[in-house]
Amino acid sequence: MDASFDTEVIVVGAGPTGLMVAGELRCAGIDVILLDELLEPTTESRGLGFTPRTMEVLAQRGLVERFSERGVSLQTTTRGHFGGIPLDFGVFADAHPGVVGLPQVHTEAVLRDWVADLGCEVTRGHRVIDVTDTGNAVEALVDISGRSVRLRARFLVGCDGSRSVVRKRAGFEFTGTTSTLEVLLADVRGCDIRPRFIGEWLPGGVAMSAAIGDGIDRIVVCERDGPSSDHAVQPSFKSVADAWQRLTGEDISHGEPQWVSAFGDATKLASDYRRGRVLLAGDAAHVHLPAGGLGMNTGMQDGFNLGWKLAAVVRGRLPETLLDSYHEERHAVGKRLLLNTRAQGLLFLGGDEMAPLRTIIGELIGYEAVSVHLAGMVSGLEIRYPMGTGSHPLLGLRMPDIQLAGTQEQSVYPLLTSARGLLLDFVDDESLRDEVRPWADRIDVVTASPVADFGVPRLDAVLVRPDGHVAWVAPDEMGSLTAALHRWFGDPDEALKVGK
Repeated sequence: MDASFDTEVIVVGAGPTGLMVAGELRCAGIDVILLDELLEPTTESRGLGFTPRTMEVLAQRGLVERFSERGVSLQTTTRGHFGGIPLDFGVFADAHPGVVGLPQVHTEAVLRDWVADLGCEVTRGHRVIDVTDTGNAVEALVDISGRSVRLRARFLVGCDGSRSVVRKRAGFEFTGTTSTLEVLLADVRGCDIRPRFIGEWLPGGVAMSAAIGDGIDRIVVCERDGPSSDHAVQPSFKSVADAWQRLTGEDISHGEPQWVSAFGDATKLASDYRRGRVLLAGDAAHVHLPAGGLGMNTGMQDGFNLGWKLAAVVRGRLPETLLDSYHEERHAVGKRLLLNTRAQGLLFLGGDEMAPLRTIIGELIGYEAVSVHLAGMVSGLEIRYPMGTGSHPLLGLRMPDIQLAGTQEQSVYPLLTSARGLLLDFVDDESLRDEVRPWADRIDVVTASPVADFGVPRLDAVLVRPDGHVAWVAPDEMGSLTAALHRWFGDPDEALKVGK
């Protein structure tokens, strides 16, 4: 590393998004400083589980087992909803189930342990107050207990939430709609509340309640005639209890609040996810109604897409233009996310005028094509990245975790734990293996065959990126394997070529 740099990458914000970025960078051996303003990890429950796609992400890095190692039981489910209308993620037979009722504190603890095992600890009590891209470096001005320190790195990633200082100081545009309503939230113990897992529509608004473990219930309440909110001021538990009683007639004022918060339905998206040497991920890049808990999940997937690409650029294997693909791929996902959550907000929080539409959409979900479409949108399983002109239906999608024969591993995802590329040779083609050999320092090759048909046309071989998305398939008309290798993994190591 250049001695003029304090580190290669600064990551600002040690929530799930920042931890995912840092972990992916450390998997590739990149030097990282992970900054967080908080002196201690948050104890707030916040996000409450994972979508099926996020579970796949965790499985691809061997992180699912770490929850049980910490004594945390994952409550898996194929149930979901779209704007309060039930959905079944089981329409994707090859997908991991989702997880519900898991407080974010457990997620952050597992990710922190993973990142620490990779050699990166969270640097706490460091508040970033300014960011400057000098062209050949990026500098962060950091306040440490009233003392200003300047840190210098090759790149900086802002994962510092909806009020991101990085986004503001680096000059990113952040446009959209302001909040029109206020939703109150409380995690409360000792109330014995009737479950309303996907919410209950009532004359004056919507009430939702769900057990999240350890005798605690998550309460969410929105009064249609209530004020709008930018959730700048934390509400009192009394205001939550009063709103709950007005809507449901139930008294929860005797409960013991563990966490109280409020949010609105503001919808905003950064115009760019990258400006020079500064990048955004998670809530720093997109703000929306937290329908279905998609915010944390999308942020973690942002980090999963960015981390391996940024590592390849820092190591000099690929030009900085590779980072443009991060914007191209994840900005499109962000736009889709905002569309999705705005539609869910109208259905979930709308009044009597939305009742006919809720009825019709409920009927349409009974059709398999509609159910697959909406479940794919909410779960993240529909995400397909542009990979060229090929027409194979698997191209650009995430690789399913299919069972394999001919390898000691039982399925695909354990083969991705090292965060390297993967070529799956299903037909024992020596010429393919020879073609990949010059990239052996960054791509693993496994000769195996699927245990069973998994619903795609003929498949002889698959090139999988470190984030699990399919970059090339054979047979297909999209172009050569070598072109895909150069595009996603850079120039080969000449010393690894056949005969050398």
